[in-house]
Amino acid sequence: MLTLPENTGLPRGVADYLPARSATIAAIEAQLLQVASLWGFQRIIPPALEFEEVLASGMGEGLRSRTFRFDDWQSGRMLAIPPDITPQIARIVATRLRGLPLPHRICYSGRVLRHAELQSGRSREIFQAGVELIGLDSPEADAEMVAMAVEVMQGLGIADFTVDLGQVAFCRGVFESCGLNGEPLQQLKEAVARKDASAVSKLVETHPILKENQREILALPRLFGGCEVLEEAARVVSNDCSRKALENLREVVAILALHGVRDQLTIDLGETRGLDYHTGLTFEGFAPGVGEALFSGGRYDDLTARYGLPAPATGFTCNVLPLLQALEDSAAGSAGFRRDLLLFNPHEDRTEALDVARQLRRQGVSVARDIIRRDFDSSLQYASQNNIRCMLVIGENGQNYLLVRSSDSSQLTITREQLLQDGFLRQHDLFQE
Repeated sequence: MLTLPENTGLPRGVADYLPARSATIAAIEAQLLQVASLWGFQRIIPPALEFEEVLASGMGEGLRSRTFRFDDWQSGRMLAIPPDITPQIARIVATRLRGLPLPHRICYSGRVLRHAELQSGRSREIFQAGVELIGLDSPEADAEMVAMAVEVMQGLGIADFTVDLGQVAFCRGVFESCGLNGEPLQQLKEAVARKDASAVSKLVETHPILKENQREILALPRLFGGCEVLEEAARVVSNDCSRKALENLREVVAILALHGVRDQLTIDLGETRGLDYHTGLTFEGFAPGVGEALFSGGRYDDLTARYGLPAPATGFTCNVLPLLQALEDSAAGSAGFRRDLLLFNPHEDRTEALDVARQLRRQGVSVARDIIRRDFDSSLQYASQNNIRCMLVIGENGQNYLLVRSSDSSQLTITREQLLQDGFLRQHDLFQE
């Protein structure tokens, strides 16, 4: 007889996801994949293991240092669990899809693992669902990524969110033209990332910087807000790289307006996230009360070249666990992933119950049959505790049925014909939350 270990807990940074949360996670992933399919994207499923040196080719030092590695006794080589799916997509495109015409429209969902700081409280297991558009270098391609991300949020019922747009080439142009390097330049980047205007000002006073460049640098911490920030930035920058980045961002915003996306947008031209990875537009989505981005993305034109196929690319990833939190914080969001019916059969003959269940499932109604013999109140409590909208009490010999909402015990008597009428249950008030 096996003996259980004294401690049956999990390693720090991973979790079990029970039925209600698992259903919500599945719905989030399905929503992104559905939107991606409607926009013409095809799914790829990358492997859960790769050779470490191959995977490392597509990652910066930050991701390399957070990768789980171990020896492979079969090959004698080092294996790695991917900490991010995008480098895997780049490898697949550059090798397996190399002979096919561009652009590639790819979507995916999966889990990755990353080392996390012991005291950070962050999960080491990360659920990702995203899209990559490889082979197009245009503002329209960038705008398509933002519009798709917004459509995913709206489809999930998340109404109160913002999309922060940045352009790494804008900051890069300012940093490259200021004349600083080494430690002073790193200090400047960190101060700008913190929006620390006083620290930026002190650095400008301490180091010899041309007057026109001083103006650009001092403006960086305050260049965030609505779309009016674009005009303010145009008045203060003089270097060509930043001006081109600003024009690119204007074009993206104009195309997003055609997609019907404008009210959600904010601009942050002092955003330094991804300076070593991204090459153009960057964006992140945030909701009140959720500490991490719901989604993030942008242009990364240099990644596939690391695997031998230079190609422009843009994409975004939905961060599923922050989205899970956003939906759990919303009563409407969590209610959207309930199951539909629990069948309560008070009769010995199960023929009617099984027949009704089969016909309802053909209509897309989810039906669980409470095989265990319980009384009415216990079954209704079971339905409530298991996130099932209603309990259906089976009538005898096809006579009237009783529909009972689990949340408040509201009841409705219906005939078999009404019950099996396509769409009847979905449209009835008892099914509305």
